[in-house]
This record gives sequence, C-alpha cells and structure tokens, in this order.
Amino acid sequence: MAFKTRVLFVCTSNAARSQLAEALLRHTDTEHFEAFSAGTQPTSIDPRTLEALEHLNVNTDGLRSKATGEFSGEHFDYVITLCDKSAAECMTSLKAGEVLSWHFEDPATSSEPDAFRHTLHEIHERIKMFVLVKNKR
Repeated sequence: MAFKTRVLFVCTSNAARSQLAEALLRHTDTEHFEAFSAGTQPTSIDPRTLEALEHLNVNTDGLRSKATGEFSGEHFDYVITLCDKSAAECMTSLKAGEVLSWHFEDPATSSEPDAFRHTLHEIHERIKMFVLVKNKR
C-alpha cells in the first residue's frame, strides 16, 4: 500500500469548518490522503454541517468532534487551521511537516441563510486545489 499524506484540519470547536474539510478531503481523494479533524475547544458537530455534506452526497460516517489533544504525539504531513483563533491556539501540541492557515468564516455564527452550504463550497474549492497541487509532487 502506498504512503498516504496525513492531513489534520483544525478549527476552534470542531463543529463545522474542520468537519466539512475532513469529510471533503476524504470525498475528494482517499487514495493519496488520510484526513482528520480536531478542535482547540471542541463542542459537538452542528447538525447543519451534516445536512450540508449529505446534500452533496458526501459520506459523514465516522465524523465526531475531537480535541487536538487526541492527536498529540502523532505526526501529520499538514496541519491546516481553518480560522485565525485556532491558528494561534493549536500549534504547541501538534507535529506537522507543514502548517497552513486557511481562514473561513464560521457558518455557525453567520446570519446568512445558506452559510453552511456557502462555507462547504469555499472549503471544497480550496481542497480540490490543495489535492491538485500536492498530487503533482
């Protein structure tokens, strides 16, 4: 079996953005990537996160809210933070070959009616580009 690139997506509560990113990377390319997500202050997954993913027929099996501490000591090729707050909070306990900071507004606090689908689309576009670039190495 070929080596897979390990990617950990981090946001504050692991309720929306990082869950979307984990599911979308799995949906986009499981052959080359292993996707995980965690929060610096995890809560529970927002039901609207799962609805947005299911609307696109993206598998949500196995998604659960996790703390970054669950992954302490593990090595990731990439740790990708999805908000400024998590970028500032999570870097002490995580081992990464490279840290990327992507910023997306939190759909859970948005007043926009389609915030979750909008954020899903934005993250999906970024992940497709990430996969395209990283698979060219």
